[in-house]
Amino acid sequence: MPDLPLGSGVRAHAALLSAQEHLLSLQDTDGWWKGELQTNVTMDAEDLLMRQFLGIRTPAETERTARWIRSQQREDGTWATFFGGPGDLSTTVEAYTALKLAGDDPEAEHMVAARSWVLTHGGIEATRVFTRIWLALFGEWSWDELPAMPPEVVLLGASVPLNLADWACWARQTVVPLTVVCTLRPRRDLGVSVGELRTGRVPQRSTGPWDRAFHALDAVLHRYQRRPLRSLRELSMRRAAEWIVARQEADGSWGGIQPPWVYSLLALHLLGYPLEHPVLREGIAGLDGFTVHEQTPDGPVRRLEACQSPVWDTVLTVQALRDSGLPADHPALRCAADYLLDEEVRVTGDWAVRRPNLAPGGWAFEFENDGYPDTDDTAVALLALNRVEHSKPGELRRAIDRGVHWLRGMQSRDGGWGAFDADNTRKLVTRLPFCDFGEVIDPPSADVTAHVVEALSAVGHRDDPAVRAGVRWLLENQESGGSWFGRWGANHVYGTGAVVPALIEAGVPANHPSLRRAARWLEQHQNADGGWGEDMRSYTDERWIGVGTSTASQTGWALMALLALGRHTTDAVRNGVEHLAATQRADGTWDEPHYTGTGFPGDFSINYHLYRLIFPLTALGRYERAVAER
Repeated sequence: MPDLPLGSGVRAHAALLSAQEHLLSLQDTDGWWKGELQTNVTMDAEDLLMRQFLGIRTPAETERTARWIRSQQREDGTWATFFGGPGDLSTTVEAYTALKLAGDDPEAEHMVAARSWVLTHGGIEATRVFTRIWLALFGEWSWDELPAMPPEVVLLGASVPLNLADWACWARQTVVPLTVVCTLRPRRDLGVSVGELRTGRVPQRSTGPWDRAFHALDAVLHRYQRRPLRSLRELSMRRAAEWIVARQEADGSWGGIQPPWVYSLLALHLLGYPLEHPVLREGIAGLDGFTVHEQTPDGPVRRLEACQSPVWDTVLTVQALRDSGLPADHPALRCAADYLLDEEVRVTGDWAVRRPNLAPGGWAFEFENDGYPDTDDTAVALLALNRVEHSKPGELRRAIDRGVHWLRGMQSRDGGWGAFDADNTRKLVTRLPFCDFGEVIDPPSADVTAHVVEALSAVGHRDDPAVRAGVRWLLENQESGGSWFGRWGANHVYGTGAVVPALIEAGVPANHPSLRRAARWLEQHQNADGGWGEDMRSYTDERWIGVGTSTASQTGWALMALLALGRHTTDAVRNGVEHLAATQRADGTWDEPHYTGTGFPGDFSINYHLYRLIFPLTALGRYERAVAER
């Protein structure tokens, strides 16, 4: 890019054109965009462990996966769950186990460093339940020392506490196969031992009233596990298998995400399904489509994506390209619209348990996930389709109308929207000893609610009672400092970047006190370099709220909010735009090793590789339009 003067708008325009050109070049011939969804090495460690358990691990896969895991180790010997984050005990134990399985010498420097850190931080005894389940599969942990999860849970009706509908969709898909695994309690040969990671100390457990009650329940369930009602147990195992098989997607996955996928394979295999059975064969083969192969200076590596995001990346990209000035009838956008129309989910999924009379009409996140469309993708799909001039406008409008109807029906009673289910707010399941990792319910969140409010308003339903209720929910859930919590992106910058444009689109005036407070919060948290950043630690440590290294995506979010408020002439916006122009790479992209996407707040973080391109382009386009309209 030529060295153009900052502040003139010329450099910002050049940055916009360069980013637009690069983004267009990434479109697949079928119309979609997809960037890598990078998470952490537990995906790769568990992939090796699963293959060892099933007897299908190969030397080539092992070597390349181990090389990737080693490359991600931090200087202190640990592995983190996000770039620049602190060492994570469970991740480090799983990585160490995988490397020892791969043949790494336990006395090698990198293994000694990892082991020393693990022992200092509580050892295997202090790891999460999922990690200890993996170790129990190979006799490295006792099944007796894991929380009980009987398969009879699949028989509970929707009105009974702790039934499957009480769990978030990702949790219920994981819990059902795990009830089978934990009931059958297998033990297979790992070929090595990681007993050296034990401290011999028993971790202290919580002793509050609820904790004591659920630990007592766990003790009762353990006794039942040893002597169950045979007929009931046989029925529940059969129903669990049927439940799992019925939810396999066309690409072989379960929900398009790693946890239920691998546990479903293990459960069905333990129930007697041979590896040649079509369900297992397609499930194992499908993992290849989620595997990233890369040549590095140290040799080829292999890593697994926890999920893939083609619909999400595509709807966001359409928005970015339209904001950057691409005409509504551009061939790339028409091709994207064709893809999105084909991806509409027209069948009923688990969401219908709470909304049995609601007609389907949403979009999912992944290539294949008909069982679990989500309100977030659906909302942004409506925003994107509404901005494309399609060759079949009637077909496009009917898809939008179905999406509107489905979104309205998925509103929770309090006026907000969760991602996958309506009114998935019963907190009882979160108290189970089994649930010590990640979110297990799906209550309304500010970012999702904002996207739905913005979409419904943009397609002509601003005065709909559902929208007005959503606006009230957003205003009532603003944080005291002026920001909004970000459930699916990091964190308050993401939440605020989503809510402010939505409220403006819904007709809330820019001088509303809540919006003035939001603008003030964003301006107060701008970095000296003109950008914005917020570390993933903000989910667990309030000192990090709004604080972190500037990133392209988070700078884009903040600018989107301030531009929606008409603040394009302020120093904050000018400095933010100049930061994006100054930090753009020669190829039109931005560097962003930091994780800005969220799977489970505080537990599972995501680096969406297209975020670093989509959101800066969106912000630059909206800035240029605002300046032109001044």
